[in-house]
Amino acid sequence: MSQHPLPDNLHIDTLAVRAAIERSQYGENSEAMYLTSGYVQPDAETAARRFAGEEEGYTYARLGNPTVASMEMRLAALEGSEACIATSTGMSAILLMCLGLLKSGDHVICSHSLFGSTIKLIGSEFAKFGVQTTFVSQTKVAEWKTAMQPNTRLLFAETPTNPLTEVCDIKALAEIAHAGNALLVVDNCFATPILQRPLSMGADLIVHSGTKYLDGQGRVMAGALCGSKALIDDVFGPVMRSAGMTLSPFNAWVVLKGLETLGIRMKAQSEQTMALAQWLEAQPHVARVFYPGLKSHPQHALAMAQQSGMGGAVLSFEVKAQSLERGRENAFKVMNAMRTVSLCTNLGDVKTLVAHPASTSHGRLTEAQRQVAGIQQSLIRVAVGLEHLDDLKADFLRGFSAL
Repeated sequence: MSQHPLPDNLHIDTLAVRAAIERSQYGENSEAMYLTSGYVQPDAETAARRFAGEEEGYTYARLGNPTVASMEMRLAALEGSEACIATSTGMSAILLMCLGLLKSGDHVICSHSLFGSTIKLIGSEFAKFGVQTTFVSQTKVAEWKTAMQPNTRLLFAETPTNPLTEVCDIKALAEIAHAGNALLVVDNCFATPILQRPLSMGADLIVHSGTKYLDGQGRVMAGALCGSKALIDDVFGPVMRSAGMTLSPFNAWVVLKGLETLGIRMKAQSEQTMALAQWLEAQPHVARVFYPGLKSHPQHALAMAQQSGMGGAVLSFEVKAQSLERGRENAFKVMNAMRTVSLCTNLGDVKTLVAHPASTSHGRLTEAQRQVAGIQQSLIRVAVGLEHLDDLKADFLRGFSAL
């Protein structure tokens, strides 16, 4: 069944529910889920052409699937990119990025404040293969510029960062990267294209963990890269074909459906997070709150300019403590006493989740690395969901009462 192409210049809310491949001959309104690992070919000659890349057509699920293609098309539309390639997890998206763009002798510049697994992957695992990495301050543009070398191929930043919500100046970093013939890659997991579109500010590539807000209900794992058709098709496509960090059709379908409500979820959860952050700042057991929506945040003005005036749905706060050891003890006491929120290291769920970054997401780093990144033992990260705000406040008070 043929369908009319979508009009040009649709708003992002419309693209979130409409961008997809054409319907099948059955005319389904909700996009179909194609659970198949192989595809029957009409004849041997067609199969040969398709496997050789001379003709479009599905051949094997590792190389393409209609459901995955719909998810890629929809996310690309939201990010304003020419193309997208989906992966099995967010970390596999970063792995695909590194495999496609880097070789022995290349240099990468990253923020100290990256997600712990990303630091380990780029700074340690790829060091085995001769890739050099320099870690700099997330917020000091001069450090990024000073770190540039003739062999710098990549600047990689997540903004806001996990878990301290530090914000980098995307436009400034893009200028630095392009002046040195390097690429700027931005992890847009926290903000999503609803709040922030880094490609419009000069970034060359977007990384996503679809496990988080793109799904939105903590059900499946997924990842993606969004960028130019040349990068996606000619650089990452061949690596995917060989390495196979492929997104399953079922997980792609779940994320595809999640994207339909991404806009209303991000707006509602951002508003709720702002209210909770303001309330936490006034609590006597809280030493400091990290949230871009607060005027006390060091990059508040930049965040509001880059993130459509919203701070996102993740905040972190430090519990008051007299020492490093007591900080960990107090943080554990608060989390263990809570009964409504979930003690869970994921984020992006409609359920509010709390985690202790120093012992979980950043647990594989040394204490020195955590200190450089600002990850204190007293720090608690909160991924705010859609429960009633009064119930969340009551649960945090329950946690603070344990101190």
